[in-house]
Amino acid sequence: MSRAKKNDAVQTDKVLPLHPQRDGAADAASHSDPALQPLPPELSLRCDRVLPDNYSTESLDHAIKAHLARFTMGVTPFGLSSLFFDWWVHLAGSPGKQVQLMEKAMRKAAQLAITTGQQMQKGEADPCILPLEHDKRFDAPEWQQWPFNLIYQNFLLTQQWWYNATNDIDGMSRRDEQAVSFVARQLLDLMSPSNSIWTNPEVIAKTTQEGGANLIRGAQNMIEDWERAISGKPPVGAEDYLPGRDVAVTPGKVVYRSHLFELIQYAPQTDTVAAEPILIVPAWIMKYYILDLSPHNSFVRYLVEQGHAVFMISWRNPDANDRDQGMAEYLDAVDQALDAVGEVVPDAPINAVGYCLGGTLLATKAAQMARDHDDRLKTMSLLATQVDFKDPGELQLFISESEVSFLEHMMWDQGYLDTKQMAGAFQLLRSTDLIWSRYVHEYLMGGRQGMFDLMAWNADATRMPYKMHSEYLRSFYLDNALSQGQYEVGGKPVAITDISAQVFCVSTTGDHVAPWQSVYKLHLLSDTDITFVLTSGGHNAGIVSEPGHRGRSYQITTTPHAAKYVPPEDWRAQAPLKDGSWWPEFVTWLRAHSSGTGKPPHMGGTESRAVPMGDAPGTYVFQR
Repeated sequence: MSRAKKNDAVQTDKVLPLHPQRDGAADAASHSDPALQPLPPELSLRCDRVLPDNYSTESLDHAIKAHLARFTMGVTPFGLSSLFFDWWVHLAGSPGKQVQLMEKAMRKAAQLAITTGQQMQKGEADPCILPLEHDKRFDAPEWQQWPFNLIYQNFLLTQQWWYNATNDIDGMSRRDEQAVSFVARQLLDLMSPSNSIWTNPEVIAKTTQEGGANLIRGAQNMIEDWERAISGKPPVGAEDYLPGRDVAVTPGKVVYRSHLFELIQYAPQTDTVAAEPILIVPAWIMKYYILDLSPHNSFVRYLVEQGHAVFMISWRNPDANDRDQGMAEYLDAVDQALDAVGEVVPDAPINAVGYCLGGTLLATKAAQMARDHDDRLKTMSLLATQVDFKDPGELQLFISESEVSFLEHMMWDQGYLDTKQMAGAFQLLRSTDLIWSRYVHEYLMGGRQGMFDLMAWNADATRMPYKMHSEYLRSFYLDNALSQGQYEVGGKPVAITDISAQVFCVSTTGDHVAPWQSVYKLHLLSDTDITFVLTSGGHNAGIVSEPGHRGRSYQITTTPHAAKYVPPEDWRAQAPLKDGSWWPEFVTWLRAHSSGTGKPPHMGGTESRAVPMGDAPGTYVFQR
């Protein structure tokens, strides 16, 4: 149960009985009919009511854990401690595994000794272990020289041994093994020889060549980054990508504004447009202009130029006053946006597009609309979106009862989840690339990574309200309620299977937020035709994949609702691979599902609920 529910519980002065099943009629029923024997208290549902004497102690817990969470960037030390204790106990009780690990340690030590001997005899030796394909830390030629080749190989052997030590432990769940292995890898990466001045040959060569000037520049870079961080300024170079000036420049008007969002209508750029307008629902964890970056890679501009009337939700950046905004309010916001689009383009069904969490929100809303016989949707398109959270990828390492409870304490205290606290978790998932490679390049080598529009957007994150984020983590991640038909909207459950609108679903091969195999599960939940696209790239870069972007490829098929299920890896092996961007495929699909074309709609409707009130990109996008 969420902290919100606990603290909103009905207060009572009555002391609850220790064994409620022995109270009154329940006790009598248990004697009269064995079939009505009550459950033991350990198996009954958790009590929704908070005891009066718990208020002061809960306040103490809130205060202590909230301050601790700020220090740990929201990562629970309690859950991690219990995980490592669980690992240690199970490993201690597995002497066979211990023997195996000792054998592996001796074998790795022998491999390194042999390589060292060959190095001393011949002056060179083939490496006894190679880095993983994605590990670029030791690619430079300097790492192949003695003694640095032996140093990095010893590190990789140690890393490999710890992977073996934290995996395949009898009695541990796979998810717990992955979490322990992940933390062990983070600690090892901290001690990587590439991160030290004295063991990184590239840094040594640079320092020797420049007489230490690189270290001086690196210190200056570190001081500048620290000063920007504590003062709330964006990273260096982000000021060159301001919304409305450099990015988010597609012409349009704000035609509707509520407390939670602004609705942007983009100006038509063709003489005729498709009869059905497009409404885009971005994730509330990000600023909307990920889909309207620079003119050359703006998804919005591309759709408008292809003859579509496009509307975009721009979410408010919530603060402490929005702590009680929950999933119900965000679902209502989508409903309000649909109504506003209907005011501008009356009597036309809508092509709705959802991205990331916005796609999950849209799918939930579409399921509710289907349940309630609301036919405003023509099609539904989901970009990098999960509706089944059983296998949420690497994010599952941060999603547990202990972690969610810990976050709730922090959010309860401040009213929201801060952008820095979210960024820390995402950076840990790719610490080698996002933390340590930057540390080496900017602080040891003295360089500066060039800024570009996608990176500047990534630094312009938004907060998330306490209630909404708590409900989202518990209902979707922990309980996986949506995929099981147990998530309730308006007091009644909704089901993805009720959605009859045609679906266009895009996933990316390198997505660590919404793994494509998890996104693909939509085939198991939906009873409508699904056009599924798997494109190269990551969670963001794979979606921002404009025509002409070099190195892009994708696979696409349409699966009728009555077709037999094809497992994801089999689908990937069978679907033809195409070069280029998936955007033209989306436009082709939209045209195939369109009823025709007509004159572009007026900018704003005729009623007060959808009238122009300012130019795009609006005002909410500038909130920090």
